[in-house]
Amino acid sequence: MIISEQFALLPNHIRLHYASKGEQGKPLLLFLHGFPEAWFAWKAQLEKFGGAFFAVAPDLRGYNLSSKPVGVDQYRPKLLMQDVALFIEYLGYEKACIVAHDWGGAVAWNLAILQPQLVEKLIIINSPHPYLFMRALRENPAQQRASAYMNWLRQEESENALSKDSFKLLESFFQRSGGGMPAWYTPPLQALYHAAWSIPGQQQSHALSGSINYYRASPLHPPLKDEAISAVIELKPEDWQVQVPTGVIWGEQDIALPIDLLRDLHTVVKNLNIKRIAEGTHWVVHEHPQLVNEYIQQYLV
Repeated sequence: MIISEQFALLPNHIRLHYASKGEQGKPLLLFLHGFPEAWFAWKAQLEKFGGAFFAVAPDLRGYNLSSKPVGVDQYRPKLLMQDVALFIEYLGYEKACIVAHDWGGAVAWNLAILQPQLVEKLIIINSPHPYLFMRALRENPAQQRASAYMNWLRQEESENALSKDSFKLLESFFQRSGGGMPAWYTPPLQALYHAAWSIPGQQQSHALSGSINYYRASPLHPPLKDEAISAVIELKPEDWQVQVPTGVIWGEQDIALPIDLLRDLHTVVKNLNIKRIAEGTHWVVHEHPQLVNEYIQQYLV
């Protein structure tokens, strides 16, 4: 049985809510969600892996039942990475296998690169390597167009637009291009998301501000209309090498993160295995949970 309503009070005063399945003491398998999700995006994975592993899925800082501190500076990448490092220690482990999607993937990439001693194996689902994403944002007009929504989200009060009319605009993130809401987005799951998106932050700040502050705090975004390309942060590939064994699962129909982001991934990841899901979108975890579980299992062997 999946156990939720668990809370970790970390030494940095962030409280992370988490769900788990399995016996503490077995190898730790940590699942990190992305925007605009929560721990329950990983229900199928917790059910699958909560036998051989201690499978744990937290709500990241700014999401659902976890702390939602006020201020963009509270969502800087180093603080998000610190949360995960402290959470692994809180659970009683020195390292973990990490499965991560979207923004969770961004945090996991950084952790594997900068604190590799904490990561046994890394499994990334539709989340670009930071150096390759930076390069695409600087040099690739197609990626700049695909990521234009990031600059919109960075604007003041974007959270008000996203929450208007019962989160109509926010829910549109789940839609396929030209289509309606996907079959996996059932009424019970919609109710879970609406509840998570409605919990206010600290000092009664907007419920969505924490999750959107990930975009506002990130140095990676497309150049603004009147901003020189050179103004976007520049990373050096030699500083962003991944040494831990890494598996990547990628839904090839991802509109925001096209498959071209996998090109040259082998140049920055030493031990790499890629699985592509031709019909999968950015939400491949929901669309093909059994196949995703199968690929995760293969990477964990």
